[in-house]
Amino acid sequence: MHLRKRILVTGGGGFLGSHLCARLLADGCDVLCVDNFFTGAKDNILGLLSDPHFELMRHDVTFPLYVEVDEIYNLACPASPVHYQFDAVQTTKTSVHGAINMLGLARRTKAKILQASTSEVYGDPEVDPQPESYLGRVNAIGPRACYDEGKRCAETLFFDYHRQHDTSIRVARIFNTYGPRMHPNDGRVVSNFIVRALNGEPLVLYGDGSQTRSFCYVDDLIEGLVRLMKAPDSVTGPINLGNPQQITIRELAERTIALTGSDSSLVTGPLPADDPARRRPDIELARETLDWQPMVALDDGLERTIAYFRERF
Repeated sequence: MHLRKRILVTGGGGFLGSHLCARLLADGCDVLCVDNFFTGAKDNILGLLSDPHFELMRHDVTFPLYVEVDEIYNLACPASPVHYQFDAVQTTKTSVHGAINMLGLARRTKAKILQASTSEVYGDPEVDPQPESYLGRVNAIGPRACYDEGKRCAETLFFDYHRQHDTSIRVARIFNTYGPRMHPNDGRVVSNFIVRALNGEPLVLYGDGSQTRSFCYVDDLIEGLVRLMKAPDSVTGPINLGNPQQITIRELAERTIALTGSDSSLVTGPLPADDPARRRPDIELARETLDWQPMVALDDGLERTIAYFRERF
């Protein structure tokens, strides 16, 4: 008899989590999706609820969880500045207490556990692109610190559990990711631009729009997470997952207007505090250890994302 892998996805109702749940079900796994729906949405997983191998549990990871699983993907945490600054204390708790609780569960069940960390651990970087060896430049007391430092502390806990308890860990540093099921009001630049363009509203560039970002399509990112979990135990990470092709925010705005056929204009606004000027991953480690790199071109990914939002607006 074939025994299905039992996999827990925290934050499984979110943008990335819902795509990961769908992928794991397609791979023949039993999936337990845990979410408190602070930023996740049941709409993201409606298509999965009828699958007998999918289970949904409303739960906040800042409280312990007692289940039997083989693998854990810890994705629970608000990931956009609008959401993570809304309740900064809870954001830090989700990263830190959530990591402690999920690592405790992994230790008890001897499960492999993957932490969805973030490029934000690099802060406003002085090097470009950012390799995993770069220790970052983060403002520990700024408005973004609840997320940046929370994720940095979570990485610390993962490696301490690995050293102290021999827990099988994986740490992925996720760079800007976009695609269907992004929250329309999360303030992230891709969803923000698309929604405004579809509504014929002006697209707001912060500063002069010359800051750069690199955008990875969600399917590519999920492939990277799955490959990292399947890698040998010696591959703990941290490993950057993202698209090394960078683009200015102004160029992204212009492409979005062109692809939506919108007549939106461009306007400028003040730069938010601690907004990084550059954000681009060095993915050599992912290429070497996981044989992974993004495959979906930006225009193709944008078109799929625009089609998703067009159905909703």
